[in-house]
Amino acid sequence: MPKSTATLGRWLALALLVLVLDQISKGWVLANFRLMDRQIVTSFFNLVLVFNAGASFSFLADAGGWQKWFFVALALGISLWLLSLLRKHAQERLMPAALSLILGGAIGNVVDRLRFDAVVDFLDFHLAGYHWPAFNVADSAIFVGVALMLWHQFRFGKENP
Repeated sequence: MPKSTATLGRWLALALLVLVLDQISKGWVLANFRLMDRQIVTSFFNLVLVFNAGASFSFLADAGGWQKWFFVALALGISLWLLSLLRKHAQERLMPAALSLILGGAIGNVVDRLRFDAVVDFLDFHLAGYHWPAFNVADSAIFVGVALMLWHQFRFGKENP
């Protein structure tokens, strides 16, 4: 097997790991919680079962249903683009790690949209009465992946397009 294929496989395995961990965690929450059930874990963190038909911060959540297919198509299109970037950067470390995290997270949320017409969210952080919108493992992977992409860009800039 050529080195580039083996390296690409490693990054795809990372994306698959994110997808699997995301779906296992959501499965556990779905098996143990009912909608809006809340389990206090710490003074700043709860587990809660909510469904988000929209995007980040419930953007378009009340759009009437068309947003499901919009977000599925958008995520699949972005996933294809991420795969092409992953092939291009497979021999690197930082960029393909970022791309793999985003890819696994995007597919994890697509699975939810196709199964439930919404994304399963359950991580609820709060401080001084303010609750951040609940999120999940896929969202976390996407956030970390984007942060790593930005770090890569600031670190390497145009020297490594």
